[in-house]
Amino acid sequence: MTSHDLLAELRRGTDEILVEEELLERLKLDRPLRIKAGFDPTAPDLHLGHTVLINKLRQFQDLGHEVYFLIGDFTGMIGDPTGKNVTRKPLTREAVAENARTYKEQVFRILDPAKTRVVFNSDWMGQFGAADLIQLASRHTVARMLERDDFHKRYAANQSIAIHEFLYPLIQGYDSVELKADVELGGTDQKFNLLVGRQLQHSYGQPPQVVMTVPILEGLDGVQKMSKSLGNYIGIQEPPDEMFGKVMSVSDDLMWRYFELLSFRPLAEVRNLRDAAAEGANPRDIKFELAEELITRFHGAEAATQARERFIARFRQGALPEDLPERDVVAEGGTIPLSTLLRLGGLVDSTSEGIRMLKQGAVRIDGEKVDDQGRVIAAGTEAVVQVGKRRAARIRVIQ
Repeated sequence: MTSHDLLAELRRGTDEILVEEELLERLKLDRPLRIKAGFDPTAPDLHLGHTVLINKLRQFQDLGHEVYFLIGDFTGMIGDPTGKNVTRKPLTREAVAENARTYKEQVFRILDPAKTRVVFNSDWMGQFGAADLIQLASRHTVARMLERDDFHKRYAANQSIAIHEFLYPLIQGYDSVELKADVELGGTDQKFNLLVGRQLQHSYGQPPQVVMTVPILEGLDGVQKMSKSLGNYIGIQEPPDEMFGKVMSVSDDLMWRYFELLSFRPLAEVRNLRDAAAEGANPRDIKFELAEELITRFHGAEAATQARERFIARFRQGALPEDLPERDVVAEGGTIPLSTLLRLGGLVDSTSEGIRMLKQGAVRIDGEKVDDQGRVIAAGTEAVVQVGKRRAARIRVIQ
């Protein structure tokens, strides 16, 4: 693989690389690179949105590099100042150890345990004294801190900023010094903190780390970020049938975003699939490929094959009428609540009836039962929607 091809693969699924030329130089070093990523110390319930970053870590491992999976138990006592008004409860060492075990159970479905080091920043920050913390604080300025977007907005709005909040990016940055990180990954919302690590390494006489940010994955609605609280998520521990049905429910447009950020297929192979779709291939069949790949990753190939077979069987059963009506439903703003779609699609008489049918588990999308009353459907979706055994239609959601 040429350096150009290698960079193209590493760039895939990222929002920004600072600085690409430095990354290429690091990759030429005759040693494994130290790839760092920090994670919240609270017990995780990972969904596919979280795996965008974890997938990139695995890609580095496949290239022979070592991942430092850092659990921020010390920084967790501060809380990342993102404008939230709920203070994170402090965790005991025992609770952090249990949460670390839960992390391992999930992330080692993607990461190679032999190339992963799980570390805790309390191991070195717990040794810091007051003089050490003051010395660390002297390496950054208030003016630079106020460049961070949330700090800047709060300062401009005359909202209070506690001094301890400035410590979070400093300590996260010092973690990179301690680990001598070559590359640090994080979400786009972490860019400022990642750059503080780069600056601190320079201050401590180390080569500054390369910063790679990954985008936030949209949920099943295609609009808001994937989130369990929003009900638009696919959990990596969900049963295979549920995962398969949720992947099949995403819009044809969003499918390509998922291929880009979640699939391990080579870019050339994804381009071939796009070309096939442009030439008339059924998007449903291409979506089958994505669903099977993801379920194989978390549950194995046999489970993926069985989930596909059961999905097709459910889709075919149910005595759908041969002359299935086709209807267009307008999603103003890009999404529409499923209960409203049922009404506008002529499958129920009212939105309240739609909610009731969802509660009863009487609604299916492409043969998959849906009972999430808060489910929203994105523009661009086309699916067979059923209510009970006798009411069904092929619905296109347009904007």
